[in-house]
Amino acid sequence: MTIFKEKLEEEYLTFAEAKGLLADIERERAADEDREMPYELTRAIEHANRFATLDIEESAEFVEELLALEKVDEPTAYKIANLTPEDRDELRSIYAQERYTLSGEELDDILDVVAKYV
Repeated sequence: MTIFKEKLEEEYLTFAEAKGLLADIERERAADEDREMPYELTRAIEHANRFATLDIEESAEFVEELLALEKVDEPTAYKIANLTPEDRDELRSIYAQERYTLSGEELDDILDVVAKYV
């Protein structure tokens, strides 16, 4: 038997946005005493709580600033906002699968934005 799953919708999130959504789910589940939280949900909540360093508004501003740069598309902006690379090597690893490479100036422009939010 083969099961096919269809992707109905895709939305990129920062850790802060994911944390907010997971907090809502956690409150919902806590209100129902008979309902246990699955292991995966508990781990996702722990992960979001651990790595979300900005609030939702700050993380949205961060992504918007990144998107204003020429070589930053939406998926990459969210990766950068979530991973907050500290140097050129870490930033290059985010771009490793792209068909182009960034100049030192382009890398520094991105790192300057990151530095504002770290």
